[in-house]
Amino acid sequence: MAMRSDWIWMNGEFVAWDDANVHVTTHALHYGSSVFEGIRAYATPEGPAVFRLQPHTRRLFNSAKIARMEMPYGEEEFNDALLEVVRRNNFESCYIRPLAFRGSNVLGLEGRKNPTNVCIIAWDWGKYLGNDAIDNGVDVQVSSWRRLAPDTGASMAKIGGQYVNSQFISMEAHDNGFAEGIALDINGQVSEGAGENIFVIVNGEVITPPSHASILLGVTRDSALTILKDLGYTIHYEQMSREMLYIADEIFFTGTAAEITPVRSVDRIEVGTGKPGPITKAVQEEFFAITSGRKPDKYGWLTVVRKAEPQGK
Repeated sequence: MAMRSDWIWMNGEFVAWDDANVHVTTHALHYGSSVFEGIRAYATPEGPAVFRLQPHTRRLFNSAKIARMEMPYGEEEFNDALLEVVRRNNFESCYIRPLAFRGSNVLGLEGRKNPTNVCIIAWDWGKYLGNDAIDNGVDVQVSSWRRLAPDTGASMAKIGGQYVNSQFISMEAHDNGFAEGIALDINGQVSEGAGENIFVIVNGEVITPPSHASILLGVTRDSALTILKDLGYTIHYEQMSREMLYIADEIFFTGTAAEITPVRSVDRIEVGTGKPGPITKAVQEEFFAITSGRKPDKYGWLTVVRKAEPQGK
């Protein structure tokens, strides 16, 4: 399905999809000076519900702070606009892309004399790694591309220009017949997928790379950690070598787009039995039960988008 909706929120106003344009001198087009988020709204019995709205907004504003980008709106105003985007486009479920970027005024690497433009886009986007991925898992490879070293980028920030690295990882994987790639960090230890965090299960215990492994601190990663702790699993935040991926009993990805996606094989080596394992399935079940409204939202993760009240005469 093509990316499309009726309305985009852009610099404080709702603009028709075809009219939401920027000039070719926009700083972000030349230098990657943008920050962004990926957020999902899920269909629930109460209506569409945005998953973990405030943590995503906080990370967007933190990314802007790290990038030295002044945000022209406050978080509360931004949240209200995001909910209105979902409401005005009449989505029951959707993917939401907030984006802040340096606009047009002057070119050159010192871009802070350019205004900050902000937009919120939403569209219908299904399973990021394919419709079969959630149930049966995906085949991945360890990439030849490394994640950025700590002093060459800002892994904690979701900055557009840094995602050239992710594009290299993903394109290489697709060219080699895999669904996704896994990057190692500068020390050759497991970092994350091109656009996902990674969890590895060995002997019933969960290992996930720590924050200093050049990872993005994912909101869905945090959600999976919360679920795992409540289910009673031991979690280790540890660096791990790539061969740990080959002897793992289970592996799964987390991310807004990927949600909870099992990994079926790494470098054509089968993970466990080659099918999603019990811990992966337990996390999936709890995650999708909450996001669908089948189970109570005991963590307060969902923000229901209320339909507009009918106008009186």
